[in-house]
Amino acid sequence: MAGLLVDGVEVAEVEMATSYAQRSRGLLGRDGVATGLVLRPGSSVHTIGMRFAIDVVYVRRDGTVLAVVPMVPQRVGLPRPRSGWILETETGRAQEWGIEPGRHLRLVQ
Repeated sequence: MAGLLVDGVEVAEVEMATSYAQRSRGLLGRDGVATGLVLRPGSSVHTIGMRFAIDVVYVRRDGTVLAVVPMVPQRVGLPRPRSGWILETETGRAQEWGIEPGRHLRLVQ
């Protein structure tokens, strides 16, 4: 787990997926996610086999949000080559946390 800061303000504790196996599994097999899951490194995702819709937040290595993309199950997202990591969370939570392109995210452990 790590603290997720948006422009310096902690908004949540998020799970971390840093190994290949953890990133490959992601949120598959779950009925939801309590907060969010960080895929690090990461530049693309899919929702094939997922049971719920998510917000996908693409983040540069320096923490700048590139895009926030809502995805329903059974879709393949476009790769974002400039993305250093990805935050996946249930649909609507990114807006609730104030995450939008240009904002700065940071993870603290």
